Amino acid sequence: MNVAVVYESKTGTTRRIALGIGDQMFERGIRCTTAAAAVVDATVTADADLVVIGTWVDGLFAIGQRPGGKKHLQRAVSAIAGPDGTALNGKDVLLYCTYAVTPGATLGKMAAMLEPTGARVIGGLAIRRDQLGAGVERLAQAVSDLSTV
Repeated sequence: MNVAVVYESKTGTTRRIALGIGDQMFERGIRCTTAAAAVVDATVTADADLVVIGTWVDGLFAIGQRPGGKKHLQRAVSAIAGPDGTALNGKDVLLYCTYAVTPGATLGKMAAMLEPTGARVIGGLAIRRDQLGAGVERLAQAVSDLSTV
């Protein structure tokens, strides 16, 4: 299995998750590439069997939650979908977001961003920023489980 992790990070928390997933995949013998949303292109995800996309949660304390860095995230989705917008068509995508108080509907909004690409969103995980280790482990386990299917 080949995994690509694309992330948007403001303070480094979401980046730490992405790099942690990469480390866990290496330890499990699964090929994994990580790339920041600001610089990703379709070559990062072209050979991926699974794409993991993560961002931070933006919004007020308990209302208006949305994917953070939405411009970068939308640009990344367009970039990895390729010039004709079909590079993610039928490809499995797992989402994650990092948050402090509540994730709200962030994962659903991320999934909606991917709808036009034809990607198959197969799940998502909201990770509280004070529980990063457990979040990495849960995501890594989910990816490992998918690699044995």
